[in-house]
Amino acid sequence: MRQAGRYMSEYRSLRERYSLLEICRTPDLATEVTLQPVRSIEVDAAILFSDLLLPLEPMGIPFDFIRGEGPAIEKPLRTEADLNAVRAFEPREALAYVLEAITQIKQALGGVVPLIGFAGAPFTLASYAIEGGHSNNFAHTKSLMYGHPAAWHRFCDLIAGVIGDYLVAQVEAGVDCVQVFDSWVGALNAADYREFIMPHTKKIFARVAPLGVPTIHFGVGTGAILNELREAGGDVIGADWRTPLDEAWDQIGPDRGIQGNLDPTLLLGPLDRVFAATDDILERAGGRPGHIFNLGHGILPSTPLEHVQALARYVHHKTRA
Repeated sequence: MRQAGRYMSEYRSLRERYSLLEICRTPDLATEVTLQPVRSIEVDAAILFSDLLLPLEPMGIPFDFIRGEGPAIEKPLRTEADLNAVRAFEPREALAYVLEAITQIKQALGGVVPLIGFAGAPFTLASYAIEGGHSNNFAHTKSLMYGHPAAWHRFCDLIAGVIGDYLVAQVEAGVDCVQVFDSWVGALNAADYREFIMPHTKKIFARVAPLGVPTIHFGVGTGAILNELREAGGDVIGADWRTPLDEAWDQIGPDRGIQGNLDPTLLLGPLDRVFAATDDILERAGGRPGHIFNLGHGILPSTPLEHVQALARYVHHKTRA
């Protein structure tokens, strides 16, 4: 999951001087922020510091980050004509700064840990573009999806093509694994996922498959569609804390790995409770190969760094014994 962020004093110090987009667009800064958790926490991989919305601007959907509110789309897409006006682009040109950061990070890591790259999935990127920011009910998104299905599919197909090429470019630049984030897809039921999203997410994983790198498919609130996420693609499927890990793995199937699934809010409480919940997850995993111990979503900004450090040490102690 997201490693860097406001729970780290080093990151907060940089954010006092630079905006989030400045960090993402400056390879030296993106490299530094990517390395901060690797230096401080016993992580088994580094995660590229970037943002899943970066492809939107070259598609003709400018945005910015509003302090305290998150991303805000300048002109949200609200009509069929808006969807049809979005354009494809070449990631190696428009997002060259991300690829340069990957090259620098790989050199700085020196092979100590692998590097995970990532990109946003069709539903989540489409929802940001249409809603204009965060949403509780995705009313605008679903209205376009249901009301203009042909335009919706053209739009998502364009997103899938761009994201597939972007992930290929990340692999070519040096990442060892890629993760597809569909953070908001839990807003869909299984039937809608199959009709409106699965073909496009499949396209992304099919584009990356010939490269032979491991792939992770992540969503939040996806307990009702884990089978569909598995079918759409990914060697490893993410499960959040709402579904016990063994039950989630039964749905995903034994031939796929699983990522998860500690509730990130537990890290705000006492460590004995964190460790008890960790023991439960590890017991449910049962030592089976393919489990990436992780949080069910990103680290919250108010999380004590020492709790994250203690969790990583504890998991290593319990699983390497």
